[in-house]
Amino acid sequence: RRRSRWNPLIELLMSPIVVVFDFDRTIIDGDSDNWVVTHMGLTHLFQQLISTMPWNPLMNRMMEELYLQGKTIEDIAECLKQMALDSHIVSAIKAAHSMGCDLRLVSDANQFFIETILKQHQLLDYFTEIITNPTLVDNGQLRIFPYHDFRLSPHGCTRCPTNMCKGMILE
Repeated sequence: RRRSRWNPLIELLMSPIVVVFDFDRTIIDGDSDNWVVTHMGLTHLFQQLISTMPWNPLMNRMMEELYLQGKTIEDIAECLKQMALDSHIVSAIKAAHSMGCDLRLVSDANQFFIETILKQHQLLDYFTEIITNPTLVDNGQLRIFPYHDFRLSPHGCTRCPTNMCKGMILE
């Protein structure tokens, strides 16, 4: 049986539309890292260290400090759950999903912060993929890692932070 030259076009037209969202200052009304730093009392230490290290190691250091102060993962989660979402973005996410769009998220925030906030607002299951800086909980301490290990494979993009080139991800 001979394949029609229209099959690829039909496949393309029938495939779902992919909608890619950012997180900070897009889905949420602010920056999740700055929110935690401010609302958990780390502003002074953060300001002391910001010029001495890249962002991801700095945020990892902030999580270490919270751990040393006796703050728990639950304390961090409760802080994050207070972040506001614009009702219009919530409506847009739900509408796009209901129309069959494939929703994805690419963000320089981190896995724990994003998933905590999206779960709080019952939005996590709307996304088929979340590409962000990975996290893990190590003996009660939240650890944040860069998406790209910029020491091993710099991406060379001057518009992106060293740990995440969204252009490379979208390609």
